[in-house]
Amino acid sequence: MPNPPRSSILIVDDEVLGLDALELALEQSYVVHRAASGVMALEVLAREPIELVIADQRMPGMTGVELLGRIDAEHPDTMRILLTGYSDMGAVVAAINEGHIYYYLTKPWDPFDLRQRVERALDHRRTTLENRRLAAELGEANRKLSEAYERVKVENRQLKSEVRERWRLEEFVGKSPRVKRALDRATRVAEWDATSVLLTGEPGTGKELVARLVHDASPRADGRFVAVNCAEFPENLLESALFGYRKGAFTGAQSDRRGLFEEANGGTLFLDEVGDMSAAMQVKLLRALQERRIRPVGANDEIPVDVRIITATNRDLTAEVEAGRFRRDLYFRIHVFPIELPALRDRREDIPLLVDHLLDRIAKKRRKKRCEISPEALAALGGYAFPGNVRELENTLEHACVLAGAGGTIDLEHLEEHVLAHAEGLFEGALAVPAGQALAARGVRAEAHDELDRAMIESELERQGGNVTRTAAALALSRVGLQKKMRRLAITNRWGKGGEGLSGGLVGAAPLTPASRAARSAR
Repeated sequence: MPNPPRSSILIVDDEVLGLDALELALEQSYVVHRAASGVMALEVLAREPIELVIADQRMPGMTGVELLGRIDAEHPDTMRILLTGYSDMGAVVAAINEGHIYYYLTKPWDPFDLRQRVERALDHRRTTLENRRLAAELGEANRKLSEAYERVKVENRQLKSEVRERWRLEEFVGKSPRVKRALDRATRVAEWDATSVLLTGEPGTGKELVARLVHDASPRADGRFVAVNCAEFPENLLESALFGYRKGAFTGAQSDRRGLFEEANGGTLFLDEVGDMSAAMQVKLLRALQERRIRPVGANDEIPVDVRIITATNRDLTAEVEAGRFRRDLYFRIHVFPIELPALRDRREDIPLLVDHLLDRIAKKRRKKRCEISPEALAALGGYAFPGNVRELENTLEHACVLAGAGGTIDLEHLEEHVLAHAEGLFEGALAVPAGQALAARGVRAEAHDELDRAMIESELERQGGNVTRTAAALALSRVGLQKKMRRLAITNRWGKGGEGLSGGLVGAAPLTPASRAARSAR
């Protein structure tokens, strides 16, 4: 491992013997620059990244105190040490009071003492800069948390106005036996307020929707429903988000902050992707569930909370427990009443109902006339596996609606290539897709599909405020897959506020073509 770069020190003295003595004492450990006057010292500082200056007090033209005062004003991160005699102590005290010097040494100075003072000064500088960096990071984290809390408040206000029909089962469309079983279990457990519910299933199967349905049908329906994706937060921020913190708990904690447990007090807290929690956070969550009390970060006392917990994961928690990645005691605590949500490929008979429901929703969301769908296109959808489940089906239909136009009919040519390429096993009663027609459809409007992809991604990025992670989830893509597609299509994330862009910098935006303008106007 290479040695870290040595710190740069500037020594200032009008006497050559003084400079030689200082250089001899320091050159083994540091990069030493010399200056014979205050003016020369300022010139060195203008061109070199100096971390510490040692200046003699008695110099012609500009005294050491005057020089260090200039450095304090122009290079505030540079540490400052003054060499002085006892007769100059009045000027030294004034310089200390004004903050112009960090240390002073009286002559004759001891080399060992000098090196100790220098190292302490440099350690202080490193600590100050690191604290400043951490404060900036925590300030940004607090800003994001504040935005998250505001979103929670807005979402809950919207939900209370829109979701007054307690059981909105029609939103979870399907008549297949597996869907009926999942909804029946959700209905039964809703009234059992103290029972922990674990929702399992692949991404896009509707776990949050079922969690909301359980909340709306429970005695807690008038309380708040608060959802958090545990995989979106690093460990230290997840603890602060869940349990809150007290003023002064860490650098940047300038006021008390309520956690999501307190925000959901009297209601329901939905912990999505609970299987992604670190081992340390699992311990803290288990204690909160057992004791029904939380301790904010930096607090001495615990706070009682009355919250129903609904958890969800797309991981196999049994395997995670056996592998030692998930605590067995926490698993049994949250696994009291599991509900498995089936993948779309396991309930293909529901696709016609879902398509009809989603086309209505797309028309309402886009404020456009509803699209219809041809039997051939419906058959192709029934033969595709939809790894992104219902979320991917909705995005596929929205993509096709833009191509078909408001009030148009979705046909094979409006479906994406990968849907046509993998549409092999067709659901019962559907018309088979003629091979020649499917192959022809794959080559139709390839450029328009790229323009449509660009318009869809930009639309979702704008809707998600530039957050790439949430945009990828909404489009049923992995984050890496979305980033690759953004690079291929030359999409600039102009809505992001830092930290959510493409790694390595953003690519430039492609020029607007007639096809892209048409796609955006259709959108």
